[in-house]
Formats: sequence, structure tokens, C-alpha cells
Amino acid sequence: MTGTRSLEFVIPGDLETPTGGYGYDRRIIAGLRAQGWSVTVRTLDASFPLPSRAALDDAQRQFAHLPEQALVLIDGLALGAMPQIAQAHAARLRLVALVHHQLAAERGLAPELTLDLARSERLALEAVRHVIVTSTATKHALRELGVEPPRVSVVEPGTDAAPLARRVRGATLKLLCVATLIPRKGHDLLFNALAALRSLRWHLTCIGSLTRDRETVAQLRAQLQQLGLAERVTFAGEMHAAELSQVYGDTDLFVLPTHLEGYGMVVAEALAHGLPVISTRVGAIADLVGTDAGLLVAPGDAGLLREALTRVLLEPGLLDTLAAGAAGVRSSLPDWQQACARMAQILERQ
Repeated sequence: MTGTRSLEFVIPGDLETPTGGYGYDRRIIAGLRAQGWSVTVRTLDASFPLPSRAALDDAQRQFAHLPEQALVLIDGLALGAMPQIAQAHAARLRLVALVHHQLAAERGLAPELTLDLARSERLALEAVRHVIVTSTATKHALRELGVEPPRVSVVEPGTDAAPLARRVRGATLKLLCVATLIPRKGHDLLFNALAALRSLRWHLTCIGSLTRDRETVAQLRAQLQQLGLAERVTFAGEMHAAELSQVYGDTDLFVLPTHLEGYGMVVAEALAHGLPVISTRVGAIADLVGTDAGLLVAPGDAGLLREALTRVLLEPGLLDTLAAGAAGVRSSLPDWQQACARMAQILERQ
């Protein structure tokens, strides 16, 4: 079956969801189709990775109707939660996993759920022929689930070329964080760090879903009220690419205090606009930012995050230096054509 150009791509929920993972899936699908592949998108229930019984029954029906020896790429957000289905069809179908990050690494989960997800994902990954991840960091992390490096290939996301941010700095430094408001993105750490800098001139815009985790959003709003920062932080909700690009273009500094990333696509987008970055050393962020385009700290360290923010707020020359470094790495960012070509090569071998 090597050399086939037909693919079943299984995803949970709405493919148009404006997150990095779904964005990656969309671009890979479009890129494969541009290369002549026939890609059929199979949509599972949006309740994954915590599926209802009805969602699992529907997934079983969909897999049962796939043709013999079909090449099936399954987004890890669904795969890790349905090991029995993957095992049941492992001999009949050519299953390949696409893992953006480990399910059990999500923050804010109850301990017993973390253990359940780790066990479930381990069993599901045992059933697939190969695993595709978006960064070397995720490849190494999967060893915790018993997936050895020879079974894993890295296909990093591409980054679209973008105009340089205007960065006409006024009296108030314009900060931007692009991330769904969920625990692992670290908004709470950022707000605590900025609270110590309330005497300085800054404003933060947070772009990301306000409905995916309403409890976290409510907690973050309460935190801002308690810290006296409600007027200094704007929750702008979700934005699609064109609108978001305009916001990047009118920003001075990009901040992402994330605890976990498979890759860090929004960091790459910020760099494509020549924006300096303050973020954490997770996923591929350290490789993207390097030593010249930003300041990186350990995930979860509010003190170091505060120190990094203080430096750029009090040292205008530093911000300009980092912006020059960001502009310098724009040409080295991988593109989507390369990513899709590599994905095709890997899939053809399965």
C-alpha cells in the first residue's frame, strides 16, 4: 500500500475552531490536497478528549465503515481517549497518530483523571503504526508513554510570511497574549507578574476563546478585579487570521507564559511580524526565539516572568534590540509547503 494518495483524517469537533492545533490540521489538509491527495475529513463529537458514551459509539461506527487498509490519520485529541477503538481496528486499518501534546499534561485536571488519560493514551498509541508530532520536545516527551523515537516523526508547523509590526511606541507599552483562556496557558502568572508593575505604563490584550473554559475565565476576571488591573487588561475573545494580523501589527511585545506547548505556533506568528517575545522554554519556543529575539523563562516561575517584563518596560533599548533580533529570524521560520511535503513523505511510508 506504500505510495497511496488517499487519506482519512479523523478530528474531534469543528475543524474551523481557531486554535493552533486545529489550524495545523487545516493547513496540512489543504497542503496534502494541493499535492494531489484525496483527503476525507471524518468529524467526531466535540466532547473528546472526555467523550460521552454516545460519542464513543459514534466513533466506533465511523471506524467500522472505513475501507480495509485505509490510511487513517487521527488527531491525538481524539485518539488518546479511545484506545479500545484503535486497538480493535489496528490490524484492519493503517492507523497513524498526530499528537500535538500529551493529554495528561493539560493543567487543571484532577489527579485521577490525569492518570486515566495517561493510561488511555499509552494504550491508544500502542495500536498505531506511527506517530507524528509537531516538535522534538513532544517526541522526547512521548517516551513517558512508551513510544520510542524510531516510531515518531516530527512535522513542525509552517508560518505564513507577515508584514513587520509598526511598533510606533507611545507612552503605553502594548502587550499581546494570544492563547485560549485555559489553565495551562498561564494567564494567572502573567497577571500576578504585571500586578507588581502597575506603576509602569502598559496595557495587555488577551486574544483567545472565552467560552472553552468558562470557569477559568471567571477566575481570571476575578483575579484582575482583586489585583486592580481590570482596566489594564482587555479580553478580546477569538479572532480569525486577518483581524489577528492587524493586532500583531499594532503591538510592541508578545507575551506567552504557557506551561505546555506542542510547538508554539503563536510565538512563530509573533516572530513573523518581527515582535519581540517573552515566553517559556517549552515545546519549540526556545528554538524559535533563540537568544536574540526575546527573553525566555522557566514555565511556572512568576518571579522570573516579572523580571523579564520589568527589563523591557524599563529598558527601551532592550526592546529595540530584541525587536531587531525578531526581525532577523523571520526568514528562518519553516513554511507550510515544507511541512506538508514532509507530512506526505511520512504518510506514504505507512
